[in-house]
Amino acid sequence: MKIIAGSAHNKLAEDIASYLETSVADVTVDTFPDGETYVQINENIRGEDVFLVQPTCPPTNHNLMELLIMVDAARRASAGRITAVMPFFGYARQDRKDKPRVPITAKLVANLISAAGVNRVVTMDLHAAQIQGFFDIPVDHLYARPVFIKQLREHCGLDPKNLVVVSPDVGGVKNARAYSDALGADLAIVAKHRVSATKVEAMNVIGNVEGKDAFLIDDMTETGGTLCAAAEILKAQGAKRIFAGVSHAVIGDSARRRIEESAIESLLTTDSVPQAYGTNVEPISVAPLFGEAIRRINHGESVSSLFDI
Repeated sequence: MKIIAGSAHNKLAEDIASYLETSVADVTVDTFPDGETYVQINENIRGEDVFLVQPTCPPTNHNLMELLIMVDAARRASAGRITAVMPFFGYARQDRKDKPRVPITAKLVANLISAAGVNRVVTMDLHAAQIQGFFDIPVDHLYARPVFIKQLREHCGLDPKNLVVVSPDVGGVKNARAYSDALGADLAIVAKHRVSATKVEAMNVIGNVEGKDAFLIDDMTETGGTLCAAAEILKAQGAKRIFAGVSHAVIGDSARRRIEESAIESLLTTDSVPQAYGTNVEPISVAPLFGEAIRRINHGESVSSLFDI
């Protein structure tokens, strides 16, 4: 197999290659002065099983276009099979028409990836699992749940009997229920009202959190508004320690400050995007998860056991 890294997240690609006891392929990825992307694969990949590691995180459009160009380069170099490894799938929230005359951009991105020549996609914790249906090629949808639960059990010192898993909105209840079942903890929901794209006003809590440790779980955060508003109301309802977990922390400096100043003791996240860092942001590597998935795909083995907790 060949592991090819785009410029979006080199470290993750190198960690995946290290897990597989190989090295990242020699590829030149450069930008012309006018902003165009240039890609050249500097080694023979004819007939190889090629895995392109490129999360489409900010700058989203640049990273997506770079992925498509790398796919085209690999296809024209006669790669045997091309798998797009996208730890973070950009545009995933634009998955339906919720207003008149708006696009379904997640479907458009799926079409672009397929048209470029990708044979298989590997991704993690999509905003909506139904996005797999936008593709007419195989999609391996991995989950960060086993990684988070292992971290909670081994390092956070949380007692399941005194723990409540909290969904920061109604849409995340199914995911939160899976965590509460795995941990043997109670479940609560924060009913929220979004004022604007960057501001969230949390309303009330459904469930009992008084005197308990709370673990907020969501698929992603950009501004930290939802999590911080939820943490504030949980604190007001008598929660003791408040932890949060997001699969994709696509955060900037203002979000890091907001999280640092909030009631959240620690934000657990994965290293699916390079923006996942901060004072009380604790990134957990998913390189072993993706590395094992790649190894099994290469060997024609099942990946379903990776979901076991």
